Amino acid sequence: GGMEPEEEPSVAAVREVCEEAGVKGTLGRLVGIFENQDRKHRTYVYVLIVTEVLEDWEDSVNIGRKREWFKIDDAIKVLQYHKPVQASYFETLRQGYLANNGTPVVTTSFSKESTLSDIR
Repeated sequence: GGMEPEEEPSVAAVREVCEEAGVKGTLGRLVGIFENQDRKHRTYVYVLIVTEVLEDWEDSVNIGRKREWFKIDDAIKVLQYHKPVQASYFETLRQGYLANNGTPVVTTSFSKESTLSDIR
């Protein structure tokens, strides 16, 4: 998703994950800011500590989006072929957690009509 005018990246991240994946939580650390020179935009990637998982959310109601949970290594495998840029975000996250000996879990979301390449 994108940022609204005058919206801070951290606020946009919390809003977008609720709209697209139906989860609420506490924003954790900034994983990184990834710049795409070709498309002239930045992607801010954060850790979210999930505190609530909604049964119905904006994109599930409007476009039939579903939610699926992955361990980081599995998310990387799923994304590597179709969304290599997003896979790199999780690679960065994994490197940080390997240093801390953590085992976090991440979520992606997709719509019924989507192909694997639409997974975010």
